[in-house]
Amino acid sequence: MNFQQLRAIRETARSGFNLTDVAAILHASQPGISRQIRELEQELGVDIFVRAGKRLTRLTPPGEAALPIVERLLRDLENLRRVGQDFTAQDSGPLSIAATHSQARYALPTVVRDFRKLYPEVTLNLHQGSPKQVAAMLISGEADIGIATEALAQYEQLLAMPCYRWTHSVVVPPGHELLKREGELTLEQLARHPIITYESGYTGRTHIDDGFASAGLSPNVVLSAMDADVIKTYVELGMGVGIVASIAFDAERDRNLCAIDARHLFEVNVTRLAIHRDAWLRGYVYAFIESFAPTLTRTAVELAIKGESAPD
Repeated sequence: MNFQQLRAIRETARSGFNLTDVAAILHASQPGISRQIRELEQELGVDIFVRAGKRLTRLTPPGEAALPIVERLLRDLENLRRVGQDFTAQDSGPLSIAATHSQARYALPTVVRDFRKLYPEVTLNLHQGSPKQVAAMLISGEADIGIATEALAQYEQLLAMPCYRWTHSVVVPPGHELLKREGELTLEQLARHPIITYESGYTGRTHIDDGFASAGLSPNVVLSAMDADVIKTYVELGMGVGIVASIAFDAERDRNLCAIDARHLFEVNVTRLAIHRDAWLRGYVYAFIESFAPTLTRTAVELAIKGESAPD
């Protein structure tokens, strides 16, 4: 048994059992990948994959049991490498961050800029996706850090720590009738207009839906998008009223729009930063985490990993 065989098993499962893709990922030949899989199966005495002719179609029951162990062994190998790198090259190496579009666009830029000044030899790789995609990248090891509002706390493999709270704002063109109302904006007033907001699963959309549902209202959502800039663009075109994260509105930048505070309409949201519970983090990764959320010091994170304490 060797690590190359384990990598062949892991990448085959990840690549939808396409050995051509696996060979490209591992810089090997397709017959070589097939041989490595067969050799490991022979050593274990079981088939890991179901075959249809020469094609692999799915994991066998023994394969499903073995895959998490394979992934853990390879993760431990990567952790071992990181231990060595942290002592031989403390301030250089890769850092992969997965985040939702809103976090990448509005919360991360200044943090990334400041971090780069302190660690110019660290190579940053920023992935964007839905909260579920962010979680998947963390679980697979593709990302070191994940940042999102929803979903991260739902995975037992991940340690999801709260960073900051935020609310929503309603954005409208200047002169819109909602700006002429008396008193605080109500859900009833908002529901009279076509709504443009986030897709389901993004940036607090669940709290928006829950807010209307609890009031017995069915909003007319005419357009949904992943990114607040897209939402604001269509609001400017007069297609509807936008509901976006408050951090996504800047009065100087968004001169063609006006914002109305909606914190009283929808539940407060919590942005979380997550890591894999089994990952060994290099020193500069802790530094990045603390730059993003000052309460998440290295000591606080290490205690949370051990389960002795969790940041509140």
